[in-house]
Amino acid sequence: MRSLLVLTLMVATAYGCGLPTFPPVLSRVVAGDDVRPHSWPWQISLQSDSSGRYRHVCGGTLISSLWVLTAAHCISDRYSYRVELGKHSLQASEEGSVALSTAVIITHEDYNVLLSRNDIALIKLSSPVTFSDTIMPACIPDAAVTLQHGSRCYVTGWGRLLTEGPLADILQQALLPVVGHDICTQPDWWSVLATDKMVCAGGDGITAGCNGDSGGPLNCQNPDGSWDVHGVVSFGSGLGCNVLQKPTVFTKVNSYISWINTVVSSY
Repeated sequence: MRSLLVLTLMVATAYGCGLPTFPPVLSRVVAGDDVRPHSWPWQISLQSDSSGRYRHVCGGTLISSLWVLTAAHCISDRYSYRVELGKHSLQASEEGSVALSTAVIITHEDYNVLLSRNDIALIKLSSPVTFSDTIMPACIPDAAVTLQHGSRCYVTGWGRLLTEGPLADILQQALLPVVGHDICTQPDWWSVLATDKMVCAGGDGITAGCNGDSGGPLNCQNPDGSWDVHGVVSFGSGLGCNVLQKPTVFTKVNSYISWINTVVSSY
């Protein structure tokens, strides 16, 4: 079941959440691969002007016509940001894509940069985006839903293809099975760094989120075929992107439904 949230009142009736016009091709290959164009239409590119012109810095998830979910660690008061939606290639000019400035950015008031606690932020777009075949929102899971160990979820983003490699041009997807909290908190995994407000996924030493994927979604499919965003890419191992028993750690979205509703209703 999906949480309705107050923000769903802003979702256009022509397009539901989490149901792409072009469904993703779900590979069982563990390594990341190019996605089917526009098969993750809620994926956004968060871009900053830190280099003098706008460049991709993080991912994010469109959750309504006005709001984007990302990670708090992606945001700095020193820079301006914009959001690109409807993208497949970051380099190509693509029909149907749009770049919007931000009206307001709200990071969680209890975000702890040292421990990556409450690593979540909301971005209000400067104007409502029009939903289309290439731009539509993801669903948010009900607060009571807990992912089971081994659940087949996918991380998506334009992050680095290798630990020291270049950022991807084409949006990538990778299968990251969920690692149960009882395993992820073991001493030789993430121990106390992984809290019950986080989701761990991956950890096979081959596939993981990487720099540039931060803020992006952990996409998990419902029995009816729709997709929920269960996580926001938060952190991984400082030793590299693909470290055995150091799965990618995501902020658990449905632990923050009350916070999301409060922010959306206040701005």
